[in-house]
Amino acid sequence: MVKVEIAYRGKGLSSLLIKGHANTAPAGKDLVCAAVSAIAIGALNALENVDDYEVEVDEGLVKVEIPGALSEHDETVFETLIVQLKTIEVSYQEAISIKERK
Repeated sequence: MVKVEIAYRGKGLSSLLIKGHANTAPAGKDLVCAAVSAIAIGALNALENVDDYEVEVDEGLVKVEIPGALSEHDETVFETLIVQLKTIEVSYQEAISIKERK
């Protein structure tokens, strides 16, 4: 299962963790994993201030620590990423779980 943990500090995002595998098909054919990976990497590539964050990417792992305030642009990117992940969760609850800590 892909586990997503989203943490907030006040009204702003403080961290995002995506880990695990969906296991809905054999490796290389798992559309849920492919979708989550494409969304996450696409979002990281769209950030204008990526150097302002601590980012770790590895197989089955995307981790972003946000030490300060987000720019308006990057906030929109992260909000879009979260909406897209939640959209996948609606259809594939057995493969992805999202938890938010406020």
